[in-house]
Amino acid sequence: MSGGKANNSALTTALAFHYQVLIGLDKCFSLDEGQSVWFEKDGDVSLISPDVLSSTQTEVKDYAAPLTDHHENLWKTLKNWLAPEFCHTQYGVLVLHTTQAFGSTTRLKEWNTQTTEQRWAVLKAIFAERTEEQLNAEKPSEIIRLQKSVMITADHQDLMAVLEKVVLHVESEDLDALKKSYFDKLSGYIPTSNKQAFSEGLIGFIYEQATGTEWIIDKTTFDQKREALTAKWGPNLFTIPDFNARDANQDEVDVYITALFSKKILDIEYEDVLPEAIGNWLELRNSLIKELNGYPQFRETVSEYRERLIRTFSAKYRRANRQQGSLVALSKDLYDQVTSEAPFGIEGYQNPDIVFRNGLIHDAMDDDERGLKWRVEP
Repeated sequence: MSGGKANNSALTTALAFHYQVLIGLDKCFSLDEGQSVWFEKDGDVSLISPDVLSSTQTEVKDYAAPLTDHHENLWKTLKNWLAPEFCHTQYGVLVLHTTQAFGSTTRLKEWNTQTTEQRWAVLKAIFAERTEEQLNAEKPSEIIRLQKSVMITADHQDLMAVLEKVVLHVESEDLDALKKSYFDKLSGYIPTSNKQAFSEGLIGFIYEQATGTEWIIDKTTFDQKREALTAKWGPNLFTIPDFNARDANQDEVDVYITALFSKKILDIEYEDVLPEAIGNWLELRNSLIKELNGYPQFRETVSEYRERLIRTFSAKYRRANRQQGSLVALSKDLYDQVTSEAPFGIEGYQNPDIVFRNGLIHDAMDDDERGLKWRVEP
C-alpha cells in the first residue's frame, strides 16, 4: 500500500469473501441435526446433510450487471460443477446465488420451473448463436471458452445430471442489504444497543473455525456459540426492579418543587406530602433509567400500567367532583385515597410496589398533555 489508500482490487476481493461468509452464516441459523456448513469445500458454501438430497452447494456471486444469456456467471459456474474434481452426486441441489437480476431478453427467466430437457434446450439455443468463426478462433474469448467447455467438452450425461439440480437464486441481497437483514433477524432477543457486539462475536467465531485443512461449522458448535453470545448480549431475565420508600431530601425538594406534578400538589395546599411525592417520583424515574435498556418487558409493563392507572384515577376524580364541601379538602381527600389504597395488579406484575404506583401517578401528573390534576373543580 502507498499513500494510506487500500488496494481497490484487494478490498473488493475481501468484501466479496465477507459476503460469502455472511451467506454461510445465514445457513447456520437453519441447520438441522447432523448438518454442517462448509466453506471452500467444493466451492463457496456447502451445506452437508446426512441426506444427500438435502445437501446443497452454493456459488455466491455479487455482480452489478444483469444475468444475460451470455454472461460468464452461469457458464463459469456450470463449468466448475462439471469439473472432474467436483462430485455433484454429493448434492441434491446446486445453487447459483447472485445479486444479478435477469436481463430483459434472457431466455433463462423460466429456468427454475423448467424440466432438465427444457433447460438443455435453452442452453443449446444460446450456444447455437455462436458462429464457426467464433468457435474456431485461435484465441476465443473467455465466454466462448466457457460455453465450449460446457456444451462440447463435458460429458452429456453429467451435464444433464447437473442441470437437473441447478437453481438460479437471482436478485439476492447485496452486502449492505444482507447485513441489515441479519440485524433485523436479531430483533426480539438481542437489544438494539447490543446487536453490533453480538454480530461481531458470531462472525468472528465463523472465521475462527477455519484451519489449514478445512473450514466447517456444525450445528452443535454453532448453537453453543450462539447461546453463549445470547446469554452475554441478550436481555437479562426480566425482573421487576426494587423500589425504596423514601422521602426526598431538602435539596431534592428544592430542585423539583417547580416540576409540574409538584405544582399540582401545591395547588391543593398540600405541601406536607411533597417530600414523599418527589421521593416516589424519583424512584420511578431511576428505575426507568436503569431498567429500560436491558428490560424491554418492563417498558411495556410501565406503559400498560400507566394507562390503566389514569383511567382508574379519572373515575375517582369525576366522583370527587360530584361531592359537596371544601374544594381543598375534597382535593386532599382524593390525593390521600389514590396514594394510600393498595395498588391493583396486572399480568406480569401482580403485586406492584406502592412506590411504583405512586411514582407513576405523579409522572402522569407531570405530563402536560394528559391534563390530569388533583384540584377538584365541581
